[in-house]
Amino acid sequence: MTDKAIFGGGCFWCTEAVFKSMKGIIEAKPGYCGGHVTAPTYEAICGGQTGHIEVIEIEYDPAQVSFETLLEVFFATHDPTTPGRQGNDVGPQYQSAIFYQNAQQHEQAEQYISMLDASGKFSRSVCTQLLPAQTFWVAENYHHDYFVRNPNQGYCQMIVAPKVSKFKKQFSNLI
Repeated sequence: MTDKAIFGGGCFWCTEAVFKSMKGIIEAKPGYCGGHVTAPTYEAICGGQTGHIEVIEIEYDPAQVSFETLLEVFFATHDPTTPGRQGNDVGPQYQSAIFYQNAQQHEQAEQYISMLDASGKFSRSVCTQLLPAQTFWVAENYHHDYFVRNPNQGYCQMIVAPKVSKFKKQFSNLI
């Protein structure tokens, strides 16, 4: 039996590349969630007018990796304190978000955010939006495995590769 999690951590190329290398992850797909347009395209959401957030849908085996561990990796591999942006990627489509699939995920995410804020780990409060499950729209094929297929592309070298390296160093036990 598998479970599903949907995370928006900025550019989905980064988030997908991190989670795809984890034990217990069956699939991680880039896509869009949360907007008001049916069947959005990358070009449409890049304008910031559709209300969608770039996300990844993770199918995972809870016997191998817990939702709490997914939260730990999620919050360690992006900046959850910058509303509507991740680094140079600016716009509502880059908002940090969790589209919780059930009450348990919602509660765990709330507790994790409260713990992060109380810990002082970040100089600003976590602004990750906790949103109820919504339709997940799979991104166009050219976004899938983007980092693996384009490791020499500038954005991949400057932005994605450091996040993947940080993940591998900090969470080597999860690879």
